[in-house]
Amino acid sequence: MPDKEQFSQTLLEWFDRSGRHDLPWQQDKTPYRVWVSEIMLQQTQVQTVIPYYERFMKAFPSVEALAQATQEDVLSHWSGLGYYARGRNLLKTAKIVVEDLQGEFPQDLEGVMALPGIGRSTAGAILSIACQQRHPILDGNVKRVLCRYDAVESWSGEKNTEITLWQRADELTPEHRFGDYTQAIMDLGATLCTRSKPKCELCPVQKNCQAWLLDRVSDFPYAKPKKEKPVRETAMMIFLNEDRQVFLQQRPQKGIWGGLWSLPEMIPGELEDLIKSKVESRCDKEFNLIKWPLFKHTFTHYHLMIHPFFLDEILSVQMEGKWFTVSEALTKGLPAPIRKLIKQLESSND
Repeated sequence: MPDKEQFSQTLLEWFDRSGRHDLPWQQDKTPYRVWVSEIMLQQTQVQTVIPYYERFMKAFPSVEALAQATQEDVLSHWSGLGYYARGRNLLKTAKIVVEDLQGEFPQDLEGVMALPGIGRSTAGAILSIACQQRHPILDGNVKRVLCRYDAVESWSGEKNTEITLWQRADELTPEHRFGDYTQAIMDLGATLCTRSKPKCELCPVQKNCQAWLLDRVSDFPYAKPKKEKPVRETAMMIFLNEDRQVFLQQRPQKGIWGGLWSLPEMIPGELEDLIKSKVESRCDKEFNLIKWPLFKHTFTHYHLMIHPFFLDEILSVQMEGKWFTVSEALTKGLPAPIRKLIKQLESSND
């Protein structure tokens, strides 16, 4: 039996015996349900996604329901999941499907890829799982499996390497059970062929895995060439009024945390100078100024050092925003570090 047929057959047999079959998005497979799950699973682990997916489906059970939602509704259900452009793109796509495509998802690869936030691998996964079409996929789990199986001696993000991996992914995709195979190879990467501590002794395709045969499993896949991440700094102002309300601003649509609610920001030195001048000019009033501990939040391309300042006076600074009770604020779409800071306020209220 040719290697490619043996690979897919062995993998499918393993999936039937040991694969995951009870994940929420594996029930009642529709393009809508599969699409939402695939977007959530981009760069996010299954166990993290499950509760978000279940809450999202309860709030937006159909593409029509999602299309009618506001961005704030969607982002509040996405808060804490990260990579918020995914949530904004879900809403954009839902509106396109409902308003331009009569509520029907495209049934061809190019049509699905034309929708916001959907690349080739995600489009292939949606069509293979929900529509039983033959399309290879190449997400992070599959890249890791193929890089080890073929002992690929280069970083998977290099253009030529990626082209080779797509060719190999297509070659190994069988001519039947497209949806099961797609889920099987993703499962293999997620549960056995993991980034660290892979369970090679349980792997169904171990005997033909070149990394295993060479006793070099830990060498693959090659790591991305290291590049030092730059460090940026920001001061975040935690204003609390006499009604125990916190002041939040909605961020611009473009840039990090687009459309989410956040704390007012300034350059750290400028904020301290502003506070000092205001305090000196208002000597008749007591200010409760506390500098909270510095902490770091890491993005894909840089580290953000956050200097939080707590102040029970808004200093008459002209700013656009809204006051929310702490409990109200926690229902909004908030970036993870902002939620962390506001939760500290919540605990201080107890």
